[in-house]
Amino acid sequence: MSILVLADHDGARVGSATLCVVTAAQQIGSAIEVLIAGHGVDALASEAAAIAGVTKVLKADAAHLAAATPEALVALLQGLAPGRTHVLAANTAMGKSVMPRLAALLDVAAISDVAAIVDDKTFVRPIYAGNAIATYESSDPVKVLTVRTTSFAAAAATGGNATIESVAVPPPGGASRVLREESSKSDRPDLTAARVVISGGRGLGSSENYRKLLEPLASALNAALGASRAAVDAGYVPNEYQVGQTGKIVAPDLYIAIGISGAIQHLAGMKESKVIVAINKDPDAPIFQLADYGLVGDLFQLVPELTAQLR
Repeated sequence: MSILVLADHDGARVGSATLCVVTAAQQIGSAIEVLIAGHGVDALASEAAAIAGVTKVLKADAAHLAAATPEALVALLQGLAPGRTHVLAANTAMGKSVMPRLAALLDVAAISDVAAIVDDKTFVRPIYAGNAIATYESSDPVKVLTVRTTSFAAAAATGGNATIESVAVPPPGGASRVLREESSKSDRPDLTAARVVISGGRGLGSSENYRKLLEPLASALNAALGASRAAVDAGYVPNEYQVGQTGKIVAPDLYIAIGISGAIQHLAGMKESKVIVAINKDPDAPIFQLADYGLVGDLFQLVPELTAQLR
């Protein structure tokens, strides 16, 4: 079996999600190749070659891959797929854009959000917002998967010694192009990789309350900040803060839900957290059914008291 992993990177570093995908690939087989696509990616290729468990790094270097569109990546992967039994990517925005397109061109099924691997052709994924678990057995010659990274530990970033091989890059094509990229800067840990996540919901009442109450607590715990979809829709914080089925999937060591009732959409994004703490004035809020610890009361009183105890 030959397994190809599409690396997720920002042009400067290989994303931590890629390390989790490599771990998933190791549960399928031992011949693991990582594709680094971009422009001026020599350093990235060397970084990928050091990942434990990787046997070969494929380097695709071209100017039009600097801001790779899904069409460009799919054309590249389509040429590399023959001879591979599995093609994997993280279940990120990039993976969810690229892999279904690739599966359609290869005339195979796309199996998304894989949370467990039984064997090389049997995969487990959550459905219905995580309320049911489905097991899929694929007989396709090439299995095209996206991986739920929170379900797999990260492979060691060092210790490997893979070979690096340059591959041919198809010419530019496709109907879309990247006009600009915007990214927010934060001193806080990344939401999907943080050990502690603090999320706020509609119960906070406003953007001002969100920042006044949650930011000091997050600073005390060195935590990432998240939010429910209701809080995002209400304009308390940007969409990138959203945790849930249509937001980011997180599985930190500690998840603190403040003013969040516990809609299924939100629970799907954080239910795998190791310890869940809920603060809500409604004792019947669904979040308490999932929480390991619950505080029933006025969050405007409880959160400052909790922050003061941690300082």
